[in-house]
Amino acid sequence: MAKILLALHGFHSSPESLKAQQMSAYLASYFPEITFVCPQLPCFPEQMWELVESVLEKHKKDQIAVMGSSLGGYLATKIAEKYQVKVLLINPAVSPYLLLSHAGQQKHPYTSETYQIGTNYLAQLKALEVPYIGTPEQCWVLLQKDDEILDYREALQKYKQCKITCEQGGDHSFIGFDRYLPDIIEFLF
Repeated sequence: MAKILLALHGFHSSPESLKAQQMSAYLASYFPEITFVCPQLPCFPEQMWELVESVLEKHKKDQIAVMGSSLGGYLATKIAEKYQVKVLLINPAVSPYLLLSHAGQQKHPYTSETYQIGTNYLAQLKALEVPYIGTPEQCWVLLQKDDEILDYREALQKYKQCKITCEQGGDHSFIGFDRYLPDIIEFLF
C-alpha cells in the first residue's frame, strides 16, 4: 500500500504555491516513500470535486491524507467527512459561497481561464459544504489571526473540536508553514 499526500491549493492559486513547493521538497528529502499529488484545480467547484474524487478513486487502495489551504481546506473538509482520511487545513475557507457572492467575471491568474462566478457557481460551492465536523480527530487546523482574506474566528468556531494551532500575526498564506512540516507528516501518517 502506497502513501499518498493530496494537496489542494486555494482559490486562484496553483501547484506552484509556496506551501506545495515546501511540502514537495520536504517529502522528497525525508519521506520519499510518500507520493505528493498536487493537481491544478479547475475553476468550477463541481469540476474541482470531480477531480478530487478521481484522485481518491485512483488511490483507493493506498493510505491517503490531504492538506488543503483556503478553498482547498474547504474541499479537504468534505474529503475528511466522506472518506474518513486525515486532513491538514491551512487557513480554511468556512463559507466561500458568501465570500465570493459578488465576485462576478474572473480570470484565473495561473491558467488564464475566464469564467463567471454567479448563482450556479455559488450553488456548486454550497453543495460541498460540511455543516458539522463528524470526525474532528481527523483534522488539524492551522490558523493565523492576521489572515487578510478570511476571518480566522469563523474557522475557530467551525473546527472547535479539532486540533487547532492558532497564531498571532501571519497572513492568508500562513507565514512560516515550513516550521510544521515534521509534525504535519507525523499527524497525517
